[in-house]
Amino acid sequence: MGSLDAGDAVKVGDAVQVGDAVTVGDAVKAGDAVKVGGAVTVGILLALMAGPAAAACAPEVVEVRGAGGVARFNVEVADAADERALGLMNRPRMASGAGMLFIYDKPQRAGFWMKNTLIPLDMIFADTSGLVTRVHENARPLDKTLIDGGPGVSFTLEINGGLARRIGIGEGSVLRHPAIDQATAAWPCTE
Repeated sequence: MGSLDAGDAVKVGDAVQVGDAVTVGDAVKAGDAVKVGGAVTVGILLALMAGPAAAACAPEVVEVRGAGGVARFNVEVADAADERALGLMNRPRMASGAGMLFIYDKPQRAGFWMKNTLIPLDMIFADTSGLVTRVHENARPLDKTLIDGGPGVSFTLEINGGLARRIGIGEGSVLRHPAIDQATAAWPCTE
């Protein structure tokens, strides 16, 4: 297979060889399986693993299972107050398969604003089990309006604006990450 571009259809069982250029667009959807024959750089890795727990629960990875399948994001973790306060401010861009995971010491009402944030973001709010309770789509850059995540928030995942809807992340989706208490996780690392 040569180069794949946005709009090219990739079907279950298609092989992607080392050196193939892959640009993920609407033609590759969450839940599509693609056999990877070597190292492939893809903007978003959507359920491309053979086993569901294959590389699950690494601190730098958050997986989200929703209506569109499974999405995997390489994340920066913000688990200290100063890291949460800075968030993704002053960044001109973020890779499509990247994000930031905010981890709170205890469940709380989470509130955000976009002051000094230069890129639109989707904010995915989850409870102690990793269950998504609210999604705020396309937060506007530089906007100082408070974005309310609601009560009982233990985790907030920020990803590029518009991506949550495109790949089927909504209320009722679940996060998987080692910071989620595995005894009560909606989607434990062992699955």
